[in-house]
Amino acid sequence: MAESDWDTVTVLRKKGPTAAQAKSKQAILAAQRRGEDVETSKKWAAGQNKQHSITKNTAKLDRETEELHHDRVTLEVGKVIQQGRQSKGLTQKDLATKINEKPQVIADYESGRAIPNNQVLGKIERAIGKCPAGLHCLARRRVAAPPGCSW
Repeated sequence: MAESDWDTVTVLRKKGPTAAQAKSKQAILAAQRRGEDVETSKKWAAGQNKQHSITKNTAKLDRETEELHHDRVTLEVGKVIQQGRQSKGLTQKDLATKINEKPQVIADYESGRAIPNNQVLGKIERAIGKCPAGLHCLARRRVAAPPGCSW
């Protein structure tokens, strides 16, 4: 206890720079002057957690010369869905609730903006009544609605 004196202070450790200070341009230049190793990396897509990501390889798409795009449902399919829905007395919201989809999905299919999805088309088929050719056939092959179609 003799070596501890009231007038002297023992510093055990010194706090380093905070994260914000360590990232500043000034701190990076000072570390480079001291000869320390400095690693800089850019965060990629941080905070952009997207529900639907692009599944096609973008480099491959850049090399392609042909025009690549997703096929959309035809207006004929939209009209068939709309007529079937109206014959059952359903609104877009009612039909969407019945098939567990968002009302916007039904609006997209009826306006011809949607990308054909067999699961959704199958659910719509079952909800508004069967068509012999099936909506997915109309959407994929772009064939005319058969004469036996009830709506």
